Amino acid sequence: MENQIKNVTYKTTNTYETLNELTSQTTKVWIVFHGIGFLSRFFLKYFNELPKNENYIIAPQAPSKYYLKNEYKHVGASWLTKENTALETANLYNYLDAVIANEKLPANCKIIFFGFSQGISIALRYLSYSKLTCSKLIIYAGGIPTELKKSDFTHLTSDTEIISVIGKKDQYLNPEKLKEENSKLKILFGDNVQYITFDGGHEVKKEIINQLTE
Repeated sequence: MENQIKNVTYKTTNTYETLNELTSQTTKVWIVFHGIGFLSRFFLKYFNELPKNENYIIAPQAPSKYYLKNEYKHVGASWLTKENTALETANLYNYLDAVIANEKLPANCKIIFFGFSQGISIALRYLSYSKLTCSKLIIYAGGIPTELKKSDFTHLTSDTEIISVIGKKDQYLNPEKLKEENSKLKILFGDNVQYITFDGGHEVKKEIINQLTE
């Protein structure tokens, strides 16, 4: 008798972290998606030099936790794997919908979507699914899901800034891979892409983030 795959629906709870306060002085709300191996609270440290009164940062938490380096000491997390990807993606959409609803974002604030490494795939997929608008979409050192199409982002206005950030020594983006990712960007967003490179590897640079808030 063969194994049978069955689904069950149940209620679950996940955390997310925020930085600074959402007040009448807030002008920019960042929704930031960490890379594999991060926890949201540690990812937020890269945004702690942004002007506090103007910037409010929301860091969703990838649901799949695991111990890093088999040391059973430090914990990281992953957004998705190749296992049950469609089902897990739907679960993530439900979670992110709940985060956005819980935050009650003011209509007058500029929304900035930021994805680092694996977080790019979630940022782009959720932006496509939710049809949220944003003033900036920052794609930082990672791959773009192959299933996405130009029509998935027609809800974005011509004023939306699309920014690609890549380290010149990024070990995951060799010349061939970089050419492939830039081609995907052009298909999705045409010539409306700003390219920023820095002297470094697969890492988040605070000075780059500080520059991006301008």
